Amino acid sequence: APPVVADHRSAPVNALGYLRVMFTVEDIDDTLARLGKRGAKLVGEVVQYEDLYRLCYIRGPEGILIGLAQQLGQQTSRANPMRGER
Repeated sequence: APPVVADHRSAPVNALGYLRVMFTVEDIDDTLARLGKRGAKLVGEVVQYEDLYRLCYIRGPEGILIGLAQQLGQQTSRANPMRGER
C-alpha cells in the first residue's frame, strides 16, 4: 500500500487519504491548456482507460490535486462538430 503522507501538496496521486477531487470535462486537452495558463501543472500524463475515458491529474497553484476525466464516444468536440450531436 502507498504510504500515508501528511502534506497533501507533495503527496503522489496514489497516496492514502482524501487528497483529491475529480471533475468530468468535455475536452481534457482544452481544459489542460486553459488551466495551465492559470498555474495548474500536469502530474504525470494523460492516460486512456480502454475506449471509455481519458484521465489525468493536475495540481493547482495551492497544491491541491485535481482529477480530470473525459468520457469518450459520447461527447462532441467543439473543434470537430462532425463527431456527434449536442
